[in-house]
Formats: sequence, C-alpha cells, structure tokens
Amino acid sequence: MKTRARTRWAECFVTLPSLVWLGLLFLVPTVLVFAITFKPATPYGGIGEGWTLETLRTLGNPNYPAIIWRTLRLSMLTTGACILLATPMAYYMARTGEVWRRWLLLLVVLPFWTSSLVRIFAWKVLLHPEGLVKQALVALGLAGPETMLLYNENAVLLVMVYTELPFAILPLYAAADKFDFQLIEAAKDLGATSFRAFRSIFLPGIRVGLLTAFLMVFIPSLGSYVIPDVVGGPTSEMVGNKIAQRTFVDRNLPHAAGLSAILALTVVAPLVAITVLRRKTSPRDALREEGI
Repeated sequence: MKTRARTRWAECFVTLPSLVWLGLLFLVPTVLVFAITFKPATPYGGIGEGWTLETLRTLGNPNYPAIIWRTLRLSMLTTGACILLATPMAYYMARTGEVWRRWLLLLVVLPFWTSSLVRIFAWKVLLHPEGLVKQALVALGLAGPETMLLYNENAVLLVMVYTELPFAILPLYAAADKFDFQLIEAAKDLGATSFRAFRSIFLPGIRVGLLTAFLMVFIPSLGSYVIPDVVGGPTSEMVGNKIAQRTFVDRNLPHAAGLSAILALTVVAPLVAITVLRRKTSPRDALREEGI
C-alpha cells in the first residue's frame, strides 16, 4: 500500500507542471472567452461594464448556420481525405527498409521548413488563372479557359488537405511502427486476402493512431482562417474568418468571443466522444494495447 501511494504521489508530482501549464494557458483563457461573451461591447472596440445577452441574440444571424455547417463539412472532408491518404503511406513507411524510411520521414517533415503562409501563397500562385496547374489542365482538355480554380470551396479543401496531411501521417506512422506485421502474415496463411487482413487486422491494431490523427487534423481544420482567406472567397468563409473579422475589422470583442465559444464547444465535443468510447473499451482490449 505504501509503495502504491508513493507511486501515485510521484505521478501527481510529475504531472503537476503540465496541469499548471494547461490551466494557465488553456483553461483560464477559455473561461475568459466564455465570460466576455456575456459582456457588452463599447463603440471603441473595448469591453463594457455589466452583463448582457445581446451577443447571444446577435449570434442568431441567419448566415451563421451556413458558415458553421461549411466549417464542419470542410473540416470533416479534410480529416477524411488526410486519413485515407496517410494510412497506406504509414503502412508502407513502417514496412520499408531503414534507409527509405528515413528519406520518407524527411519528405513528410520537409514542408515544415517553410512558413505555412508562404506555402499557402504558393498554392495561390499555382491555382491562379495564369498558373501552372490551370495551364496544364487546359492543355490536357480537363478544364476550360473560363474554369476558376481559386476562390471556391474546392481550392480551400485542396490546400487544407495539403497543409494538414503531415499531421495525419506522423501519428499513424508511429502507431504502424509498433504494429506486429506477423499478424497480417498469419491472417493471409489462414486464407484472408491482403485487403481483408489490412482492414481486419492492421486498422484495428492502429486505432489509437487513427484517433490521434483524427484529432490532429480535425481540430486545426475547424479553426482555420488563413487558407479560406487566401484561396477562398466570400462563399468559402469559415468560422475562423468571422472571428478575425469581428476582432480586427468590426472591433466587437464580445461577438468574436461568442463565435470562439461556439468553436471551442465544437472542438470539445469529439474529445468527449472519444474519451467515452475509450472508456467503454473492454479489459481484454486494454491489456492487448499494453502488449499483455
């Protein structure tokens, strides 16, 4: 009992700095954002005295449901596309030789050597009506001179997938690298096809990596505003764009805080759902995850 108590106290002591850090830089700002939502705005862009529900009433703007739905839709499409592209990539990286694995990892992290803003503007140049992509598609007969590749949801989705793809590959590769590929060979020996072994053995074996990849892509995608602002248009606005507009253009901090609160709740929802699902995992599955 004493050893167990000492271990628990040691774990709490090690965890304390992280809890304090998260509390100061995440929990406190989040509470302040929710509190500002119920404060009145001043004509000079400040926060007034007292409390009001005016911000909640203004959030009933009929344009917001369409913007929120667009944000969720693009975020889910980005997450799904990234996981679909990253899963076979992670599988191949985990099974290839050491030399090729290092080169592939280098290629995955190589975009991080350049500012994300520079890469987004590079896509704007590529998708420009006079850009290389447009000229190539016209030359191949896949697009007409009047086709617009910029300032629409498809351009936003393309650049978001490009930007978030490394964040899906890395956790999936980390999970695949620990996977015992002899299980797949055993499944094939028992008559399973390669696809069925991949679907029934490999994917459940890296489910923790899949959940991590989902969160690593979905949460940043929800808050994205630079990509829609650069390659999107008025019909491609996301919640992040409205928050930036209310903060820097309209100087209405309570309204921006209200939109941020909605976005925060949208982010917390999948975290709570995943936590509940993981708690329902059977003891046998938990022991299997620990390698017991």
